[in-house]
This record gives sequence, structure tokens and C-alpha cells, in this order.
Amino acid sequence: MTWIDMPAGHPFGVSNLPYGVFSTADSAPRVGVRIGDFVLDASAVAALGGDPGDGPALAPAWAQPNLNGFLAMGREVWTIAREWLIDVVTDDAHAEAVRPHLIPIDQVTMHLPIAVADYVDFYASEHHATNVGKLFRPDSEPLTPNWKHLPIGYHGRSGTVVVSGTDITRPSGQRKPPTDPTPVFGPSVRLDIEAELGFIVGGATKLGSPVSVADADDHLFGVVLLNDWSARDLQAWEYVPLGPFLSKSFATTIAPWVITTEALRAARVPLPGQTDPTPLPYLQGEPTDDGASTAYGLDITYEVEWNGTVISRPPYRSMYWSPAQMIAHMTVNGATLRDGDLFGSGTISGPEKDERGSFLELAWGGQEPVRLDDGSERTFLEDGDTVVLRATAPGSNGSTISLGECIGTIRGS
Repeated sequence: MTWIDMPAGHPFGVSNLPYGVFSTADSAPRVGVRIGDFVLDASAVAALGGDPGDGPALAPAWAQPNLNGFLAMGREVWTIAREWLIDVVTDDAHAEAVRPHLIPIDQVTMHLPIAVADYVDFYASEHHATNVGKLFRPDSEPLTPNWKHLPIGYHGRSGTVVVSGTDITRPSGQRKPPTDPTPVFGPSVRLDIEAELGFIVGGATKLGSPVSVADADDHLFGVVLLNDWSARDLQAWEYVPLGPFLSKSFATTIAPWVITTEALRAARVPLPGQTDPTPLPYLQGEPTDDGASTAYGLDITYEVEWNGTVISRPPYRSMYWSPAQMIAHMTVNGATLRDGDLFGSGTISGPEKDERGSFLELAWGGQEPVRLDDGSERTFLEDGDTVVLRATAPGSNGSTISLGECIGTIRGS
């Protein structure tokens, strides 16, 4: 229960308490925490009666225009801060002092929650990888020989990560239509989305110090909805032999609210199964005290909306590789983690057609147009189209928590 005026079962209730960066008409960007339909001004509240716990000062870190300083403080401080926030919004003794620092959600502007350090995108859905393999390599096995042995990924462009609501300019580049002898240059005509989960990292590591699956949670601060915009015609021409480049680097959209991994503990589920083959030892999870594993999945259900029509509901629980395994593989060669690192899960797709997380799969390479509620049909994105990603997950005490919205509208090049 909370003393804040909000309906029971609100998806941004006490079980959630995500972090974001906000500003108002007369104030600079700073860290806020969403509770119901309000944003709690975190630095102002922390300054009222001193910082929680005995660690580094939180009020100055929360007064910054991104979460990076808070991310650097590490797991112990993140846990202390969450426990303190829960107390602040549930104990009536805080109500009088804190109420002036609750700002209605419709009076704030949301910003990118982190200064993105490095950005890596993985390819962790077996269903998505199989579908793409069938479309891109119809005469070969859908999965490449390495796919079930390691989490495949590529380095993206951190400088083009944008916050939800930012318009996306249609990218231009080279493409080679199958019937043309040489490539042509121009705007992408097969512009797509990828519904993903983004993971935000804190607790920087030193060069040459791998992070194990068992220790990955010490660095997994939280998650955001992520849309990896993809120009499929540019991708098909450029991706051999080094993978995506211009087809992905023009924009990646993330939601403004970072849902902490502590809020998602009730959403942890076993992975679908990794027995044929069994991963190498450095990718294997270890049993936890509650009988689970350090290599876990997440029960998060997505909704993909195209111009007002919900066209797909991808289930994250079907993903093959765990976020902990992704961190372990990303650092096994000694690569560092930095405060503010972002890595994406790759497209989330389930086994059914209405669970596919990209238009490439839903329209099957353009051969099966998707019909929208207004009667129009689409294969890929047209100028003016708007895509909204939403997701929910189980929270503590039987609650349901929201991951918010991730929105983008396509503009002409």
C-alpha cells in the first residue's frame, strides 16, 4: 500500500518504481522515479533528510542529467536505494514532506535515461534467427553452425540511441535489388522494426577481467524497451561478411523508464532448454539458493502496435540465451563493462506467427502483407507510420508491472 493517490493494481505501483530522467518547463533534467501517474523528484527527496544507507551520497548523483553516476555506485547501493524508495512511498510519516516533490506525469518531459557508453546488440531468439535464416539463406540451414554455442552479437552505434517519441528519419544507403546487376543508392524501401529488450549495465570492470554468469547480476541494473530500427534492403546487401552496419546504425529507440532487475525478480523463469548442445562451461548457469539458476529467462509479454493496430505479442520467455550469458560472453575475452553500457536482446519472436517481433517475419519478407484496422496493408514501414512497443511482467505479490512505451514515427529522408 502507498499513501500516494493511485488506483489499486496500477502498473507503476510500489512493485515497480522505475528510474528515468525528466525535466519540467522551469527545471533542468534530473533523475526521477515513477509512482502511479507521478514522477518523484529523487534528488530533492533524498536531500530532505539525508541519503539512505551509509554509501556514497545519492542526492548529488540523482541531480545529474543521466543515471550514469548512480550506475557507478553498484549493486549494494542500488538495493539500499530501492528499499529506501519503497519506504518513502509507503510510510505515511513521509507524506507531508514528500508530496510537494511529486510531479504529475503530464507535466514532465522525459529524456534519454543514460549517457550510452557502449552498445551491443545480440541475436538471442531461436525463433527469430530461424525465420531470418529461412528468408536470407533459403538454400542453407536456418541457424548458422555457431548459433547454439554462443550468443551472437555485433557492436552498434551508441551515439544514435534516442529516447521514445523521437522521430526516425528514413535512412539512405546502398541496396541491390535481385534483378539489378549493380547496387543503387537511395532511401531504404524495406524499413523494419525489431522488438527487443535492452539491458542497462553498471559497475565498471577493468580490462582483462571477465564477468561470469554467476556475477552478471551485480552489473545488470535494469531493462528498457528497445526498438532496433532496421533497413532490410541495406542489410541484405552489406551484411556479408561482417554483419550489419548502416542498416542498423541510423537509430535505436529506447523507452524512458528503466525497470530495475530487482523489480523483475518475480518475472524470472527457466530458459527453454540448452541441452543439444550443452553450452561450454563459461556459459553455464549455477544453482541459486531458491533452486533456480543464475542463467535465467524473463516472463515479459510484448505488444507491437502499428498505426493503432496491435499486430503481434512477442513473448520474451521464449528467448534462448539469458542476459547473464550475454554479459559473460561479451566479457570473456577481457572486454570491459562501462557504466551506462546498453545491450539489446535481439528480436523477440515466439513460435507462432502472431508472436513475431519484426515486420520482416510478420510479412514474410514482403510476401504476406499485414492488414491494419483501417483497412490498409503494410509489408514494411511507410513515411508517417508510427510504431509503439509496450510490455508487462509479473511483479511481487501477484502484481503486474509495466515497462512503459517505446514510440517512434517514420519521417521521409
